[in-house]
Amino acid sequence: MKLKIRELLENSRELSWRNFGRKITFYLPGMFILNGDRGRYPAISITGNECELNCDHCRARILGPMIHAPTPEALIEKCQRLEEQGYIGCLISGGSSRDGTLPWLRFVDALAQIKEETNLKISVHTGLINFDTAQRLKEAGVDQALTDVIGDDGTLKRVYHLDVGIEAIKDSLDALTTAGIPIVPHIVVGLYYGRIKGEFEALGMISGYNPSLLVMVSLMPLPGTPMWDVSPPDSQKIAEILATARLKMPDIPISLGCARSRGKDGSQIETVAIDAGVNRMALWSGEAIERAKRYNLKIEFRKTCCSI
Repeated sequence: MKLKIRELLENSRELSWRNFGRKITFYLPGMFILNGDRGRYPAISITGNECELNCDHCRARILGPMIHAPTPEALIEKCQRLEEQGYIGCLISGGSSRDGTLPWLRFVDALAQIKEETNLKISVHTGLINFDTAQRLKEAGVDQALTDVIGDDGTLKRVYHLDVGIEAIKDSLDALTTAGIPIVPHIVVGLYYGRIKGEFEALGMISGYNPSLLVMVSLMPLPGTPMWDVSPPDSQKIAEILATARLKMPDIPISLGCARSRGKDGSQIETVAIDAGVNRMALWSGEAIERAKRYNLKIEFRKTCCSI
């Protein structure tokens, strides 16, 4: 590892420990099984398998394993069943329409009923959103909003197939913040066909707000997509962005999210993320546990999304 990166990681790690303590929490989200155990915070798609954008990195593949609830009645029934089975909450997501939005207004009354009748935590993966819709989600009682932050116009156009610029991302962050919903921005490192293009700009955008958490993930090439044969960014580049995020936002918790490479490449990402002082990590390898122990970190485990 180059000296410059080592110094950057050391500065980031020490700052993180100073502000948050020498500890890390590992999370097991509801869509994954690890060591025979499953998380208690599943994902639900309110559009089933449908997504009009068909982004180049996904092509709606991530919607398939989710619980499908394409009507308000189905969403209520699925969430009631989750409550009965002892789940903690759920992430409600779905495919986007051509303008990058999700059909939230059709589901806000169902969300309000779920929050009134259950003890479930509700996270929503919003897509692009305006203030009126954000306000309705706030009134319904959703607990937090997860939103992808892209810092490059070209990525929005070529990868997401959206005919808008990054101002649309800023408008969504403004809407959610004004509505009073805690925001959890996500940055996908290498989203532009494995290249770094706009990630540092995205950090600058996010630093202008007060998110409850920043989640960093990396491109995860999926079969049947135009990026299937793309090489994701290497672990050092991801570590550099993580460390830069810490130095730019010293008081914001940072998590390494679940969407990233697995196996040898994945464990390298996990260990350098711990070198950078991340506070949370979704999923983990034995190597990650060993690295945390090497730093004498206090380790905790939770069966939810890392945003909770």
